Amino acid sequence: MLDLVIVEDEEIIRRGLVCTIDWLRLGARVVGEAANGREALQVIRQARPDVVLTDIKMPVMDGIALTQALKDENNPAKVIFLTSYADFSYAQTALHLDVRDYLLKPVSEDDLAKALGKIARKPLPVAEREISWDEGLKAAYHTGNPYVQAVLQRIEAGFRGKLSSEAIAAELGVSSSYLSRKLKEETGQTFSGLLAQYRLQKAIEMLQAGTWRVYEVAEQTGFGEYKNFSQVFKKYLHTTPKAFMQEITVGIKL
Repeated sequence: MLDLVIVEDEEIIRRGLVCTIDWLRLGARVVGEAANGREALQVIRQARPDVVLTDIKMPVMDGIALTQALKDENNPAKVIFLTSYADFSYAQTALHLDVRDYLLKPVSEDDLAKALGKIARKPLPVAEREISWDEGLKAAYHTGNPYVQAVLQRIEAGFRGKLSSEAIAAELGVSSSYLSRKLKEETGQTFSGLLAQYRLQKAIEMLQAGTWRVYEVAEQTGFGEYKNFSQVFKKYLHTTPKAFMQEITVGIKL
């Protein structure tokens, strides 16, 4: 299931998108909305969506400035632009920001389905094959528990190297068993599960970029050998990294 934030300054259009689209059928759920880019930044930081569907021309902060701000913050959310024929050429100047798609207003549900399907990297209907492998990681980002937040910070900073819950617990001045219990209570996951999910999140971003070999992705994201990377990838995503890459290649050709 993809978490989605909608950014649109015209309230009628925004409410129409939120209320009239069958998001569940598209394998998505709206977790926030905003009327301009500045407001959206706060919503996105709190909601941690997978996708941001945003208008380009808005007061206060437009869609391009919002996308640049997310890029500067290394926010992993994928951006889809809503455009009109009048500003479509303007939207093309944002290609360097890695915008995932451009949808012309008024947007149809079929267009949204195709755009979200490409991001989710699975055939439609999306709802039949929900991606829920990172639910524990999403839960960790949404919790206000200081110990869980501290663990996330350590994972984000050091996921490429060796990390252990024992070492982090010692840094925090608590026992390893206490920290493990808090993680389980708040996220339903163990430390190793959260670490694997974060590494997978980064690995997927690299694989989708198409500029890295699979073994390089394994090394750069802390998995080490390809065999270990493949085992973890298959456990959570039910496919192999190589098969995932092939799906991406097919999607690009289509």
